[in-house]
Amino acid sequence: MRVAFYAPLKPPSHPVPSGDRRLARLLLQALRSKGHDVRVVSTFRSFEGKADRAKQAEIRRRGGAEAKHLLRTTLQRWRPDLWFTYHLYQKAPDWLGPPIAKTLGIPYLVAEAAYAPRRSKGRWDQGLAAVAAALRRADTALMLNPNDEECVAPLLRKRAGAIHAVHDFLVTGKDFVPWIRRAPTRPAAVEPLLPFLETAPYRRAFRQRERYRRAVARRFRIPATSPWLLAVGMMRAGDKLASYRLLARALVGLADRRWRLLVVGDGSARDAVERSFAPLRRRVHFLGTLGEADLIPLYAASDLYLWPAINEAVGMSILEAQAAGLPVVAGNVGAIGVIVAPGVSGQLVPVGRMQPFRRAVAALLAQPKLRQEMAKGAIAGTTLFHDIDLAAQHLDSVLAGAVARMKKRR
Repeated sequence: MRVAFYAPLKPPSHPVPSGDRRLARLLLQALRSKGHDVRVVSTFRSFEGKADRAKQAEIRRRGGAEAKHLLRTTLQRWRPDLWFTYHLYQKAPDWLGPPIAKTLGIPYLVAEAAYAPRRSKGRWDQGLAAVAAALRRADTALMLNPNDEECVAPLLRKRAGAIHAVHDFLVTGKDFVPWIRRAPTRPAAVEPLLPFLETAPYRRAFRQRERYRRAVARRFRIPATSPWLLAVGMMRAGDKLASYRLLARALVGLADRRWRLLVVGDGSARDAVERSFAPLRRRVHFLGTLGEADLIPLYAASDLYLWPAINEAVGMSILEAQAAGLPVVAGNVGAIGVIVAPGVSGQLVPVGRMQPFRRAVAALLAQPKLRQEMAKGAIAGTTLFHDIDLAAQHLDSVLAGAVARMKKRR
């Protein structure tokens, strides 16, 4: 199947690493693993984050021109069977997919769509209207964040034929309550999709934990005898900085415990992040930005992953940590509640609450045997529910169903 892939917020080739770019690349990998001819047909970015209405109008104009250009050039030579847009919301709407899918008469699918009228009306109303129009046209919306369903589902067309391939996994335990709760009322066009990655490299790293710990200790000059706490996140203003600040406040209250904090990330707010940790500076190691080849051993070598996750949607670094056998303490928001199994692979706390976060960290620092058990639970959970092969099978079924429905309508 020929699949036109588009990511309006950030194309997969973008130079700045992020969870969004990571998921875009994983979606491409999953789709291609099933033999689909998937092409990123445009790198046009529709993001506008400052509520500049004139700039939004200009982006809309340029988006329309880009859609017409693609129809005259790329899509004349290579006609897709389906259009797939990843991550659209009011600040990054899809100005390309809906008109192109309509012109070509092909199914239009979206993954990780968000619609938040109460937060954006009047500031990004053009983008908000575009998201609503795109969802009304969509054959299927693949939902990675269960919190988005409430506002997205009413905009989707009513139809039969949902795959809901993830259902067999979701009913196995209380950890998947956000999706189970919506199951009786979920429209067929909504497809829950668990966050996923290629878990095998992380399992292999866990089996070499001691070797990697020695190597990391030598490379970054970190004492190997203290428990290693790990945090991974871009350093930018807003929610990421707020998460770092909450983490710093929590750890200041645990200064009497033995630990070292390893921080991976960089960005425009790095100075502000470092100032937040100033009272703990001798115990905090800023490692900068690391690639996947360095991150995987670091996950496996650490003892506890910490991330407050303020306004986090998916939490890919949390999933990576779990895949490498690293227990997690995180804020319970977005899809994190279906990644971390409380008491089994880590602990979830009310998002934005410093005291519960601190207590959860203190409890796991005091229980190394429990952390060892949670490491096993984390690996088992990611292997069973979050491996890329499972996601690829699910996506393959969803795409086949969308194309079959389009053929029936012709």
